[in-house]
Amino acid sequence: MIQLTATPVSALVDEPVRIRATGLTPFQVVSFKASLEDEKRNMFYSQAHYRANEFGEVDLEHASSLGGDYVGVHPMGLFWSLKPEKPLKRLLKRDVMNSPFQVQLKLYDLEALPYSKATSAPKASLTLKRWYVAPGVTRIQVREGRLRGTLFLPSGEGQFPGVIDLFGGLGGLVEFRASLLASRGFASLALAYHDYEDLPSDPEVTDLEYFEEAANFLLRHPKVFGSGIGVVSVCKGAVIGLSMAIHLKQVTAAVLINGTSFNFGVPQVYRGQIYPPLPYSPQLISTNALGLVEFHQIFKETQVGASQYFFPIEEAQGHLLFIVGEDDKNLNSKAHAEQAIGQLKRHGKNNWTLLSYPGAGHLIEPPYSPLCCASIMHDLKMYWGGEVIPHAAAQEHSWKEIQKFLRKHLIPDVTSQL
Repeated sequence: MIQLTATPVSALVDEPVRIRATGLTPFQVVSFKASLEDEKRNMFYSQAHYRANEFGEVDLEHASSLGGDYVGVHPMGLFWSLKPEKPLKRLLKRDVMNSPFQVQLKLYDLEALPYSKATSAPKASLTLKRWYVAPGVTRIQVREGRLRGTLFLPSGEGQFPGVIDLFGGLGGLVEFRASLLASRGFASLALAYHDYEDLPSDPEVTDLEYFEEAANFLLRHPKVFGSGIGVVSVCKGAVIGLSMAIHLKQVTAAVLINGTSFNFGVPQVYRGQIYPPLPYSPQLISTNALGLVEFHQIFKETQVGASQYFFPIEEAQGHLLFIVGEDDKNLNSKAHAEQAIGQLKRHGKNNWTLLSYPGAGHLIEPPYSPLCCASIMHDLKMYWGGEVIPHAAAQEHSWKEIQKFLRKHLIPDVTSQL
């Protein structure tokens, strides 16, 4: 009897799953197909073809895919190779507390590769639940003064390392990374700063004092270690995260994913100090053959000799973790990180770490998330970049490193052996 099993069937999205098929004919060729419907009824699909061993078994932990959406041994390939049925859709979990993503897994018989199609009825099927929050994590809406966001607290007594989680131009309140961080033991504040509730859609300035209020709010919480907080940030959020690390003594660790070493967009202000945005070259905005917009070269000309726009990164007292996707098509984040590190080195600073990933794009997310290489944002067809397999590897590796980095620098008396 053919059986399809997954261990565990219900898990956090950053946990691996072991998928096996048994009861097949020796050396039978089969196709695994995965599908997922998001909260907006968009469908995502993936498939991979395998040959059973002499015992009639396929174990994705050891077996090599012969074709489909990936080739080779990739135990979680069916998850990170999911593609939208409609182009330019990004898989984004909004309701992290009340429902998981449900992944439908089906096993089909294939007579030959690569031309035969799967029969209409699967030989076996099952449903996997992929959660963004662990049991016992609490979600608290934050409306204190002008602060808007959500605080996620891990289960259990005692104090936890505190982290502010920032996204970029997407706007609104994005919670999926903060809820996962809380599931891993961090008190995480998903902080909105534009286009949410009474916050402006297009703010004229970025007021760093708003983020200082958020840092103080988090540090005051009785369940947060009072020695300092961390920031996890991407794109425009990483620009703010870097500036927080420079100006706010409360920030002792900053994770900066695909950002810049200077301000861009609108002026940034802090206690009367103004950081004007670095001008860009609109003629260097490009559109590729698929009609997707690429911004990664727009500072190529203006960054030369623009030292007056660079943040005084050498003033950061905390630790900086730069995470770079070398195939980022939205920002030339590798060049920006290298410029920042060069500035730190010239000042004799060694409070930085660089993780640079060939083949990874702009949207480096928690492990096993599908690569979103392009999507529509603010009516623009944005090209984010990334190659599926190296991007997936970057997500899996960086997520572990982010947690190690934060624990090392936020938990009192934790040694570097972590």
